[in-house]
Amino acid sequence: MQKKIWSTIEKVKKEAPLVHNITNYVAMHYTANVLLAAGASPVMAHAQEEVNDMAAIAQSIVLNIGTLSPAWVKAMIMAMKTAQKKKKPVILDPVGAGATPYRNHTLQQFLTVGTPTVIRGNASEILSLSTTAHQTKGVDSTMTTDECLINIAKELAKKYQNVICISGPVDYIIDQHQIITLHNGHPNMAKITAMGCAASALIGAFLCVETDVFLATTSAMSLIGVAGEMAAKIAKGPGSLSIHLLDVLHQMSQKPFETILKIQSKI
Repeated sequence: MQKKIWSTIEKVKKEAPLVHNITNYVAMHYTANVLLAAGASPVMAHAQEEVNDMAAIAQSIVLNIGTLSPAWVKAMIMAMKTAQKKKKPVILDPVGAGATPYRNHTLQQFLTVGTPTVIRGNASEILSLSTTAHQTKGVDSTMTTDECLINIAKELAKKYQNVICISGPVDYIIDQHQIITLHNGHPNMAKITAMGCAASALIGAFLCVETDVFLATTSAMSLIGVAGEMAAKIAKGPGSLSIHLLDVLHQMSQKPFETILKIQSKI
């Protein structure tokens, strides 16, 4: 598995895939820098006047509901429809899902229009997509990732025929048939705005070069987890960690990556 993951990382650097992000104001700058550091080509376009054209030329579309507005919701729906028509992968980041009725309604709109290839969120966000009502605390997870949540994620993966990624102290990548757990990263990563949003965008980049959705998702989350862990060793806190992580992503090589990667299969 490690060799396949590294091969996918190299494909991203070699092919520089174009990732169309309709993301939130807070996440734009850092998300773009993470994509660039990993070797991808980001575009941040949300104007309705061009969103269909941009979605048509991009290789994947990342939808992030962090800072919603009616105009952006419409643009996201337009992009999703174009992606469905052109058979392009869509990554949905349900930031703050469950916090307000507006977010919940918006997510239901998206899931009616089309099916995301991957949904990545924290424990509370993934739980909120199930039929069980749950109130989140802002955009932070208020639940631990336990067997109950994993079962819910498996049900979602079965319902939408896709991959569910739960990020946290341990990252879970789940589809109907298999589960991978990743045990890398550092607690200070949770103190950097847009880290999770950037992870979703990275999944978008990897889906551009790898048709195996489960492998692509695992590869993206492995890369950002290992990079965060490596960067934390030389950082003095969250501020310098955010910068060092970009450098590590850019300079990542195979041997340290495979040595540090902590991956377990629960097939």
